[in-house]
Formats: sequence, C-alpha cells, structure tokens
Amino acid sequence: MENVRDLNKKIYVGNLSYDSTETQIRELFEQHGKVESVAWITDRDTGRFRGFAFVEMEESSANAAIKSLNSELIDGRELRVNEARPKESRAGGGGGGGGRNDRNSGGGNRNKGGYNSGW
Repeated sequence: MENVRDLNKKIYVGNLSYDSTETQIRELFEQHGKVESVAWITDRDTGRFRGFAFVEMEESSANAAIKSLNSELIDGRELRVNEARPKESRAGGGGGGGGRNDRNSGGGNRNKGGYNSGW
C-alpha cells in the first residue's frame, strides 16, 4: 500500500503579505481540497514570517489550487503559487577564516624595535 504522503504534492506559495496568517492560507487552499499541512516559513533569528509558505495537498486538489490561485490578489499582493521544487543541496560551507595556527602569523616583523634581534 502506498504512503498517503506519496500521493500528495507540495506547493510553494510566495509573495504573501507579512500580515498573512497560517489559518488564512489554509482556508484559502481548503477551497480546493483537503490540506494535509502548511509549513509557515519564519526567519530563524527574528522569528518573523518571511512571506512564503508550503502547502501540502492531494495531487489533483493541488493542481486545481495552483491553477486557480496563482496570480490571485490577496491583501493587495499577487500570489505566486506553483509546485515546490526539491530543496537544493548546499554544497560546501562557504568561507569563514580558519583559526590562526601558524606561529608566524600576525604581529608584524618581530626583528624590529624592542625585540631581541639576536634570535
């Protein structure tokens, strides 16, 4: 037997007003079928809503919602509604300097002024 989640489609919902609520979005999408879940995306540092969410619905209901709600005006903003793409993997960690393990790093030339120049 197939997992119910395998029959669902994840929908990206973007350009939402920062004043939107999860309940408002759930009710909007429930007009097209049963909503399995809503992922409300917030900033990890501030906790503030970032203006987009993901809604999970059964595939045929999701397709109807996408067709109906994309470009719909909600709270004066034109929604962006489409099938969510898989999350891209973040390769590598980016910069960030390492520690200063080299004995000779920093501090300038120690052979000038004030230091024992006989070493």
